[in-house]
Parts: sequence; structure tokens; C-alpha cells
Amino acid sequence: MEVNNCSVVAEFILLGIPLTEGLETMLFVLFLPFYVCTLLGNLSILVAVISSTRLHTPMYFFLENLSVFDMGFSSVTCPKMLLYLMGLSRLISYKDCVFHLFFFHFLGSIECFLYTVMAYDRFAAICYPLRYTTIMNPRICVALAVGTWLLGCIHSSILTSLTFTLPYCGPNNVDNFFCDIPALLPLASADTSMAQRVSFTNVGLVSLVCFLLILVSYLRITVAILSIHTTEGRCHAFSTCSAHLIAILCAYGPIITVYLQPTPNPMLGTVVQILMNLVGPMLNPLIYTLRNKEVKAVLKTILHRRALISKS
Repeated sequence: MEVNNCSVVAEFILLGIPLTEGLETMLFVLFLPFYVCTLLGNLSILVAVISSTRLHTPMYFFLENLSVFDMGFSSVTCPKMLLYLMGLSRLISYKDCVFHLFFFHFLGSIECFLYTVMAYDRFAAICYPLRYTTIMNPRICVALAVGTWLLGCIHSSILTSLTFTLPYCGPNNVDNFFCDIPALLPLASADTSMAQRVSFTNVGLVSLVCFLLILVSYLRITVAILSIHTTEGRCHAFSTCSAHLIAILCAYGPIITVYLQPTPNPMLGTVVQILMNLVGPMLNPLIYTLRNKEVKAVLKTILHRRALISKS
């Protein structure tokens, strides 16, 4: 069949999680609490930051942004997965598939850029404490946040255009629980080598540049921490950075596993993407709140006030 005359598919069938046939109910019961905890955990950080003037600082401004994107990132794919695990249709329209891919990479890349900005924020706070309020003034913070949106939009637009300018004439079985590049490109009715090379380079380049910038920031931070004379000062500086480092490791591990393989393994990719979509966004609130006395104190105050109101 000629590619130019082919009839483009109107919808795709999401095959879901490989090798889990008959386990849908159990997986639904397992995954639903993860998704609910992701929404509630990130929402609690938003409420804490908004309600307390003590948390109106650059670090919490970016953490607030991260919480919004974590909720959005998880919500791109999880609701559809939970619906098919309930026994509802696995069909997804061509247009919805485009939206899936665009917003998945849009929010995912913004998260990478935010981690980089947060590393720069910690670098400025620890290496230049006297100039910190000038370096990270509100205007700069807003500009950095808007910049992450713009870069994420450009990055995702390139990947989405590359993927969906290819013709899809059938088959339409997507070997995944959502529409993503590694699962869609094998279905294209044309040569995908250029799209694979550009998407590999694009995702790899963005991840590598962000990771190198984070690495440089933390090398400088480490040098600055080691120069602090008091043990208490070093511990305090390290505690403000450790949560961020843990979150970065949780984010970059799945990216490297899924997108930087020359020949991706569908089963491994699906498992890692479940961790990236469900577990990662849920862990971020735990990482940042359990290791952060200020956020915990604000949340306790909010809960105490609500308890008093309910009693009265």
C-alpha cells in the first residue's frame, strides 16, 4: 500500500501493561491509592505554601510549581489507565493520543527544567547568602518559572510534531498504557529512523544539559558546604539540599532507562513509566515534607485549626 494514499487511523488501542491479563482488578486497587496520594500530597504542599507567609521564598515558590506539575504529569496518563483497569474501553482517539504525548513531554520536561532552577536556587542561597535576595528576587523567580514553561512547550512541540507528521495507517495497537514515542513509532507506515534519531537526541540533550547544570551547581555547593567551619552549619546546609538530590535521582533514573536506550524494551519501559507516572510524583511531597521542618510545622498548624473549627 502506498503511504501517500493510506487511510490514517482514527483511533488507537492501548494494550496496557504487558503480561498482566486477568490482574486488572488487583492493579486498580494497587494503583488508585498511589494516584490519590499523589494528588493529596502535592495539594497539601500547595496549601501550606500559599497559606503561610514564612514559606513565601524562592525555594518554596519553585516547590509550589513542582507540585502543580507533578499533579498534572500524573493526571495525563493515570486516569485513562485506571479506567481501562476497571474494564472500560482501551480505545483512544488520534487527537487524544496527540494530547497525551504533548502534555506528557511538556510537563515532564518542565519538571527537568524546574529541578535545574531549584539547583541554581540552592547554589545562590549557599554560595552567595548575602546576595541571595538580590539574585533570586521575585521578578527573577517569575522569569525562571515562565522560562521553564516556554522551554517545555518548545521541547514537547518538536517531539509531538516529529511523531505525528508520520503516517499511521495500521496496525493501531499501542504496546503501552498511554501514547508515547517508543510505543508509537513502530506503528508508523514510513521510515522512522530520522524521528528516532531526533527524539533520542532531543530528549537526551535536554536531560544531559539539565543534569550537567545540576551537577555543576552541586559541586559548587559541596565546596561551599565543606568550607563552613561549624558542624551545625554544614548539617543545615546539607539538609536543605539532600531532599532535592533524592528527587533528582528519582526523576533522572526513569528518563535514562526509557528514552536513552537504542532499542527500548517494552516491558521494562512500561514498568519504569508506571514508576515515573505514579510513584515519582507521589514521592516528591514525602521527600520534601518529611525532611522539611517548616512545611511540617505549617501543615500541623493548618490541621490543628481545622480540628478546632470542626469541634466548634
